[in-house]
Amino acid sequence: MPTADLSVRLTPRADRDALVVAPAGGPIQARVTAPPVDGQANAALVKLLAKALGVPKSRVTVVRGQSARDKVVRVDGLSAADAHARLKAQG
Repeated sequence: MPTADLSVRLTPRADRDALVVAPAGGPIQARVTAPPVDGQANAALVKLLAKALGVPKSRVTVVRGQSARDKVVRVDGLSAADAHARLKAQG
């Protein structure tokens, strides 16, 4: 099964949930309304990415940067190219 590791820059406590895909392989800019307390922002990020990619939440995990803004998120079942293509189609 293919897996995609995505670089994400997370901004918690935003006005609304949103994803912005940077051109030329930069990190994905994610904004969530949840606060960075008790993993709430990470959970909101997982939910947001799963919905945008059309995969179950169980296939999306934060593998690096649990308490940092810069994160690596792994998506099982998609290649990196497929994941970026789906995210660009959303935006």
